[in-house]
Amino acid sequence: MAHTPEKNEFVPGKLLGQINSPEDLRLLSEEQLPQLSKELRQYIIDLVSVKGGHFGASLGVVELTVALHYVFNTPYDQLVWDVGHQAYGHKILTGRRDVFHTNRKYKGISGFPKRSESEYDTFGVGHSSTSISAALGMAVAANRKNEDRQAIAVIGDGSMTAGMAFEALNHAGIEKSNLLVVLNDNCMSIDPNVGALKEYLNDITTSHTYNKVKDEVWKMLGKISKFGPDAQSIATKVSDTLKSALLKQSNLFESLKFRYFGPIDGHDVDRLVKVMRDLKDIPGPKILHVLTTKGKGFKFSEEGNPTLWHAPGLFDKHTGQIVKSAVTEPQPPKYQDVFGHTMVELAEKNPKIMGITPAMPSGCSLNIMMKAMPDRAFDVGIAEQHAVTFSAGLATQGMIPYCNIYSSFMQRAYDQVVHDIALQKLHVVLCLDRGGLAGADGPTHHGSFDIAYFRCIPNMVVSAPMNESELRNLMYTAQLDKNAVPFSIRYPRGNGVMPEWRTPFEEITIGTGRKIRDGKDIAILTFGHPGNFAVEACEALKKSGIDAAHYDMRFAKPLDEKMLHEVFSKHSKVITVEDGCIQGGFGSAVVEFMADHNYSAEVKRLGIPDKWVEHGEQPELWRECGYDAASIEEQAKRMVLKPSAVLV
Repeated sequence: MAHTPEKNEFVPGKLLGQINSPEDLRLLSEEQLPQLSKELRQYIIDLVSVKGGHFGASLGVVELTVALHYVFNTPYDQLVWDVGHQAYGHKILTGRRDVFHTNRKYKGISGFPKRSESEYDTFGVGHSSTSISAALGMAVAANRKNEDRQAIAVIGDGSMTAGMAFEALNHAGIEKSNLLVVLNDNCMSIDPNVGALKEYLNDITTSHTYNKVKDEVWKMLGKISKFGPDAQSIATKVSDTLKSALLKQSNLFESLKFRYFGPIDGHDVDRLVKVMRDLKDIPGPKILHVLTTKGKGFKFSEEGNPTLWHAPGLFDKHTGQIVKSAVTEPQPPKYQDVFGHTMVELAEKNPKIMGITPAMPSGCSLNIMMKAMPDRAFDVGIAEQHAVTFSAGLATQGMIPYCNIYSSFMQRAYDQVVHDIALQKLHVVLCLDRGGLAGADGPTHHGSFDIAYFRCIPNMVVSAPMNESELRNLMYTAQLDKNAVPFSIRYPRGNGVMPEWRTPFEEITIGTGRKIRDGKDIAILTFGHPGNFAVEACEALKKSGIDAAHYDMRFAKPLDEKMLHEVFSKHSKVITVEDGCIQGGFGSAVVEFMADHNYSAEVKRLGIPDKWVEHGEQPELWRECGYDAASIEEQAKRMVLKPSAVLV
């Protein structure tokens, strides 16, 4: 597909317009940094309001971004952004200002730091809680190579709740590497943060003891640069001063052998610069706790709903009004909303049903159940592994947990699915949102692998609905006592196909598909939402004189063997279609069945190829990967018609 780059029509402020790299930034005086921060924030507002993307998180770290690149010698000093949706300012300051209007667009720059995109993107991110581990690895390598470079991990307080972050802190505390962890504390991930760590950080923030000690510590820090070679001894005195005060109030980070500094105002760029300069001279692992406001500088975000302004879509920057579609007729709902409302309906009928999500209540719409039944729906924070095993624990006591995790995030809890759920054959329903190509978030968020990685697990049911009604019916089927097995249901990001979607519940027998249409020339077997592409393709093929049969298989495991016997007994040409990786996926299961039962047919598997698919709108990516309606039609023509007659 040809792609014409868009022209950049956005004009940066006077100072920002001069900066094409952090080297240019470091030529500014400290007195100019507040103005630069103001211009950078406005540039992000101007762009995201009309181009879309993540919003609130990047506005919240503008001053922090400016200070980091001003003080540290990036890219020699290694700067790692956790998750990465807060790195828009970082991208703009590191040579991508004039192409930033292509952010998250097909063939444009990525919405997340990406090593192949820039030397300033030291580590590819998109999933949370990886920054401390990565930065520690960089710091240890620098020691090994006798390089005098800094490693800085910028991690949000929401990301700090994941076990991996604590594992990294535990290791880093015994190393002597120059690691600085910047804890960006805004009490938000996408939704408000939950858990004991949030309460602990709040205690630190409001503690009179800490605020008193903080002032004494910063006075001492301000003197460090004057001592030259004696800076290390001064740093030790600073540490001792802080630790003596901590006899009255313990500090989690100090107990892990980090030097803790803060909390400080994350929007005071002058203070940030001074503090970071001092911290450069303190050896070993350190944590700088900064307080920020998500959406800072945009009053509609600051005064409104921070969750809404995480990624609001297009909006009027002057009024704060979200730009809505002009379409007036009823539209199909998002699959996630069908899940959310159906959860409440099922839970009202079955008191054993519980809902679990790791920090994505609005993203997966479990917030609907959390509002209706707060004692039966749980946001466990960014902790996918815990979410799965917590669900397993509930199941051992007769509960029926519906654990909703994005497909790509479920990879992080794979061992728990295998060991804690499937091995014990526990009745846990795993609802995989964003199954398939997720769109503008790109390869870190595409749900490419779940069909393949769940299909190989014993005791696991692997299912996918073709539409909203089928999703409701699979969710209903999964909670029945006779189906008390590990049960996965995957569905895509975005809208379904049924404006009138509240259909009565019907049980679906596990391992059964349905024939959508009969035909004699070729059979098209689909799994999940791409069945709708096949419906369109079959109609187009009919106009070309090709009679295609279409089967909605519904289950990749167990397969509907009776239906497959029918398919291979009647057809010598078969196409399989899935919104997942071809290797090991649904199509592979069909080919395995064919081989195991000694059938012989020409089979073409359509799905996500063996490559990393970049970002773009879903229809663009479906077309690129060759399984949209037009691609199915083209493939069927190639297989049925003589080569000379194929119309491409």
